[in-house]
Amino acid sequence: MSAILPAIFIGHGNPMNAIQTNQYTEAWKQIGETVARPKAILCISAHWFVAGTGVTISTAPRTIHDFGGFPGELYQVKYPAPGDPDLAKRVQKLLEPLPVQLDDSWGLDHGAWSVLRHVYPQADVPVVQLSIDATKPASFHYELGKKLAILREEGVLIVGSGNLVHNLRTYAWGETAEPYDWAMKFEQEARGMLMSGEVKPLIEYQKMGRDAMLSIPTPEHYLPLLYVAATQQQGEVVTFPVEGIDGGSISMLAVKIGK
Repeated sequence: MSAILPAIFIGHGNPMNAIQTNQYTEAWKQIGETVARPKAILCISAHWFVAGTGVTISTAPRTIHDFGGFPGELYQVKYPAPGDPDLAKRVQKLLEPLPVQLDDSWGLDHGAWSVLRHVYPQADVPVVQLSIDATKPASFHYELGKKLAILREEGVLIVGSGNLVHNLRTYAWGETAEPYDWAMKFEQEARGMLMSGEVKPLIEYQKMGRDAMLSIPTPEHYLPLLYVAATQQQGEVVTFPVEGIDGGSISMLAVKIGK
């Protein structure tokens, strides 16, 4: 493929987005219609947050319903995208000397399929998932993203799935809520840093103060953004194809690196 593919971080939000049509899912659909078709997707999802680094090697990854208390319709959803063992082995090679397990037990969790079923509804693009090592600091994950950036030149769409702001303790379930001031402030600050290429504060987000700590009470939804940000090449633009804060405290922001 001659053109370098973008890398995209997508705020996936409520699992119900998987079966709904709304402003966010319509924007996800537009991503699939406007980005050059990849030969495969490497997805880093908030919901594979474990000790160690693994990559899915199954040729037919299962659809994982990793949530509870939602309508039965959601548990019936299948996203039968094929896997790509060659891509999994390529990721393993790129991340050497880090030990990376070729994993055939995981599949596609809802951080992956709830978004991808809107972006590529035919489930006809192979998908590989990379786990997030819960024992490592943010700088570790940013460095892995830098090692993976070459995949963008090899026809692979790198997708991070999480939420820039993700505080469920303050989320207004089933209600329409105005965004909290701290959520808006942190999102705006992070947007400015991404656009300017000032990533060090984003890596050291725990030093950014109260707004950051309320926005990122736990790191798993935030870290996929660092994988995507790390792939930025000199002079590449950063755009935000999806915007909005859901339930007061969940940022639905999407961050696109490159064209």
